[in-house]
Amino acid sequence: MDVPVNAQVECADGPCGHSVGVIVSPKNRQVTHLIIKPRQDLERLVPMDKITEASPTMIHLRCLQNELAHMDPFIEHEYVMLVPEAFMWTPAPQMIPVPHRLIPQGELAIERGSRVEATDGQVGKVDELLIDPKDEHITHVVLREGHLWGQRDVTIPASEIDHIEDDTVFLKLDKRTVASLPAVPVRK
Repeated sequence: MDVPVNAQVECADGPCGHSVGVIVSPKNRQVTHLIIKPRQDLERLVPMDKITEASPTMIHLRCLQNELAHMDPFIEHEYVMLVPEAFMWTPAPQMIPVPHRLIPQGELAIERGSRVEATDGQVGKVDELLIDPKDEHITHVVLREGHLWGQRDVTIPASEIDHIEDDTVFLKLDKRTVASLPAVPVRK
C-alpha cells in the first residue's frame, strides 16, 4: 500500500483534507497513525486501521468527517506571555502560541520533507512511504533527491534503514550508493 504524503483524503461522507505525515514505532518500523490535515481544522492522528484503501494520489478512510474532527490532535498550542523589555514606552504584553506535537509515547513522526541521512551526510528528503498493508510496516522510503532542476525520486528498501529519529531517517548506505539506485519518475 502506498501511503502518500500530501495526498487528498476522503472520509466515508466526502473529501476531508490531505495527508501530511505518519507516526512510526522506531522499534519495529510499524506505522501506527496517519497525520491528516482537515480542510479547516487542526491536524489529526488517524489510526492505520481507519484506512480502507490508498493510491499515490488519494487515501480513503472508514470514518465520517465529524469522527475525524474528534480524533486526537497532532499539534496542541500552549500560550505564553511575551513581555517586552522595559523602555520609556513599551507595547503591552502579548500572548503568543507555542506549538507542541502530540506524538504518542515511544513513537516518532515522519512528515514529507523529513531529512534522510546517508552514512556520509544528508542525501535528500522523504517524499512518501510504502507500507505493507498486512502488517503496516514500512517496506520502502521514497526519497526526493537532488536540486530544484534535477530532482528525482529514489525508492529505498526498509532493510537499508539503519534507524529513525524524530524527523530524520538514517540509512545504512552512503551517498554514492543512493545515487546509483534506480530513479522513480517525480509525479507533479
